Amino acid sequence: MNKLSMTRRAFVTSAGAVGLAGVSGLALPYYSRANQRPSFTHGVQSGDVDAISGMVWTRTDRPSRVMFEVSSTENFTNATRLAPLDTSPASDYTVKRLLTDLASDQDIFYRMTAADLADINAVSEPITGRFRTAPASKRDIRFAWSGDTAGQGWGIDETGMKTYATIGKHTPDFFLHSGDTIYADGAMKDEVDLPGGGKWKNVVLIDGKRKVAETLDEYRDQWKYNMMDRNVLGLSAICPTFYQWDDHEVLNNWSDSKDLSADNRYTE
Repeated sequence: MNKLSMTRRAFVTSAGAVGLAGVSGLALPYYSRANQRPSFTHGVQSGDVDAISGMVWTRTDRPSRVMFEVSSTENFTNATRLAPLDTSPASDYTVKRLLTDLASDQDIFYRMTAADLADINAVSEPITGRFRTAPASKRDIRFAWSGDTAGQGWGIDETGMKTYATIGKHTPDFFLHSGDTIYADGAMKDEVDLPGGGKWKNVVLIDGKRKVAETLDEYRDQWKYNMMDRNVLGLSAICPTFYQWDDHEVLNNWSDSKDLSADNRYTE
């Protein structure tokens, strides 16, 4: 195993028993932050990664100026600082940036810090993520494949979405999400009756998941819900994701001819 692979595995392993999201500054939930400073509400994500570039994403809790640093080392000793970008209500306080001119087959570490636009001296703790650029020549790669997140009423219970934690332990080069990234048509309840008796309890639930999605804000809530799970956050912080879509991004068995007139869950 080469030095870069060891660095990547060390970055993952440092999360330890508290889960992948336990790395300092890495995809921590918003409630762990001081309220007087900006915070990152839903971790980080990376995607659209090729041999020379990759997209990174995050979300703040208020209008903020997000500073970016990029490095090929975990301790950011050779970090490059990029021009900041501002978040605003127009984008639901999200921001994304394409990182370019990267070396191929290289671990890329990125770090973001947010300053409150209303008080530029109020600065968040940093949040950190990583991805690996694609190789320019042939080599074996490791990727994971899954789909159907939080469907059929099964949301975040007391242990969370452990599939994502299991995937993260294998340190894939990338994760392929094959669709049903959200269940826009799948309203959730606090409890689901199990076939053999007993109940599944969704210990984490937000209002946006209690009804079908019809508005832009409600569709955003579907994504926010998934990213409240520490296992989802942990994988997103160490691995780029390539998303496909399926029917539940819109509606079960969705097609142009789908008739919703008899479905009283929808208002239009």
